[in-house]
Amino acid sequence: MAEAAQSTQQEFWRPPSHSMEELAVQESSVSSPVVACANCGTEFLLGSKFCHTCGGRRQAAVSSATQADAAVIAKIWERGIHQMQSAFNRIPFKKLRLPELGTMKVPTWLHYLHFHEIKSRVGLSTGSLIAFVIGLACVAGALLVGLLTARTLVDWQAIQIYRVEWLLAATASFVLGILLKKNESD
Repeated sequence: MAEAAQSTQQEFWRPPSHSMEELAVQESSVSSPVVACANCGTEFLLGSKFCHTCGGRRQAAVSSATQADAAVIAKIWERGIHQMQSAFNRIPFKKLRLPELGTMKVPTWLHYLHFHEIKSRVGLSTGSLIAFVIGLACVAGALLVGLLTARTLVDWQAIQIYRVEWLLAATASFVLGILLKKNESD
């Protein structure tokens, strides 16, 4: 092994020993027709795989096999979009008359999301229902804060403090909703 290291000519940009696979990969990436960096626009040095100014990777040339794969994926994508459009066109719509917008087509199930429909089904007053929705949004915020990733202990503690604040706001909103609820005797 020591003889192999002494007999090779080491250049400043290559390691002392190469396998044939590494040389083939290097040659294919160096023979790329891209002469300028996509990030900063600087021309690449001869034989370099990275930009000497910004450190950006030199883009490899796109082979015909890759272009064929991209064409197949594009056809699958277009077929999927066409299927989604045809499925959307099969949804039953009813015409909704709005004075300022004119006539609009909306899905038939959309009337279940009207504020007054929810209010009558749940049996809450307006203020109580608004406080309940705000409380649900705060609970969702506490759950979404949990998706943040912590790299250090301090980051983890900050995330827990955010979660506590969201849950405190949810609790305050739910208590407000209870206080605003009208009794049936009223």
